Amino acid sequence: MLKEQLKVVTITEKAAQKVKEFIIRENKIDSGLRVYVAGGGCSGLTYGMALEATASDDDIIVEDYGVKLYIDPFSLKYLQGSTVDYLESLMGSGFKIENPNVVSSCACGQSFHTG
Repeated sequence: MLKEQLKVVTITEKAAQKVKEFIIRENKIDSGLRVYVAGGGCSGLTYGMALEATASDDDIIVEDYGVKLYIDPFSLKYLQGSTVDYLESLMGSGFKIENPNVVSSCACGQSFHTG
């Protein structure tokens, strides 16, 4: 398992706090946040996130603000340099990925294309 502390993907303090809240609420102590990219959506790729107890053998593991992020090699090439944030507004709240590799995305912001 690759456990280098590479800053390939970062998480903001606010997002890390929200992940910790979910970990406690779902009683998944010692879990990390898997951040991944999958095919689909109107622009070709979509983001996904899930709490996971352990990383896979080939995952990149990054830790910020006490939260472990698990990123698989396929997703890494699309997420390199991204930041996971948590936004709250009158229109709603949720996680948002700021990805410098995106060249176009759909209106909802969940589907994207890297060119």
